[in-house]
Amino acid sequence: MIAPHPAQADPKNDDAERAAKAVQRAEAVLEHATDVARAAALRLETATAAMPAAQKKVATSRGAVAAAMAASNTANRKAKAARDSYAKVAGRFDEARDKVDAARDRVDEIATASYMGSNIARLNVLVDASGPADMMDRLSIVDQIMRAQQEDVDTLVDARREARTEQDRAGLAKRAAEEAEADARDRLTAARSAQTAAERARQALAQLTQTRADALKMANSQRAAVLARYRAAKAEEARIEAALRGYSLKSGDGRYGGGRLLMPVMGWKSSNYGWRYDPYYRVWQLHAGMDIAAGGGTPIRAAAAGRVIRASWAGGYGRYTCISHGRISGVGFQTCYGHQSAFLVQEGDYVRRGEVIGLVGTTGASTGNHLHFETRFNGSPRDPVNYLPPCLC
Repeated sequence: MIAPHPAQADPKNDDAERAAKAVQRAEAVLEHATDVARAAALRLETATAAMPAAQKKVATSRGAVAAAMAASNTANRKAKAARDSYAKVAGRFDEARDKVDAARDRVDEIATASYMGSNIARLNVLVDASGPADMMDRLSIVDQIMRAQQEDVDTLVDARREARTEQDRAGLAKRAAEEAEADARDRLTAARSAQTAAERARQALAQLTQTRADALKMANSQRAAVLARYRAAKAEEARIEAALRGYSLKSGDGRYGGGRLLMPVMGWKSSNYGWRYDPYYRVWQLHAGMDIAAGGGTPIRAAAAGRVIRASWAGGYGRYTCISHGRISGVGFQTCYGHQSAFLVQEGDYVRRGEVIGLVGTTGASTGNHLHFETRFNGSPRDPVNYLPPCLC
């Protein structure tokens, strides 16, 4: 089994990273599944892993729609209030303008009268006075007329001032109304966009749900074939253990030379040793080694010096080589190399530490180029990480 090179963590891509890890876990337990079952299970795992993010997106988008609609409604109310306010201010401006027109008409009348000789007539009124008392009365009348005319002029000035004030207010109110209406339009557009996004999120979730259902149906249809492969894989593992144990019992190999093993191939660990549970077919399976991802054709080197005791096809292991390195506390120690694209040694050969014994491939139950590396004691597998350099380099 091979998995992609682990990428650097990116907080922005947590959902995608979790989905990718879920797919890697699925691949780790599907080596012995049929191609159809593997594809269905991976689709199921991918859809399942993406489901929480899709559900969250639906919930978030619904909240966004509600918020956008509320903002749109609030903006509409503000726009209406601003437009009503403008209408009132505009009404006051019209009234003030009417006052200006009326005052201007009155002042125009005064100006016309003055131009037509009204002032001379007033002087004649004074000249025609019959005496001091009559003169005082006539002066009082002229004064009242002059004051009335001045009041009319003052009224015009005040009316113009008021009109300018109301005009400024109307301009501000109009701009406020236009801005409020533009904001309301923008809010409505945002609400419609949110609704569109929410619908896309809902459709994506529905598609994921359908994908999961279809994949589960396909995976279940492959149950018999997959379980048959699991049984065959377990039988092959039992045969390998028995053969290596038999070799250990009858061989005269000496003691292991000691020291940590050499890294058999330059690559990166893509899968660990250990028991795995297949959630699709409900079976336990031992992954008896460590997978090291590397390009096809990469040289595979003997992890330690020893005798080649197997170099043949081994079912799901594909091209499979095992080397005996001697005994540790009376127990035979072997390393094995699976999924090779080519053998470069044969049974009975003695190899030195670091000697090229084969090439990386993807034969047998494999989903990509990698080396399946095992450490065995009398045929029983143990975790290779305990015997390789801590840096795996």
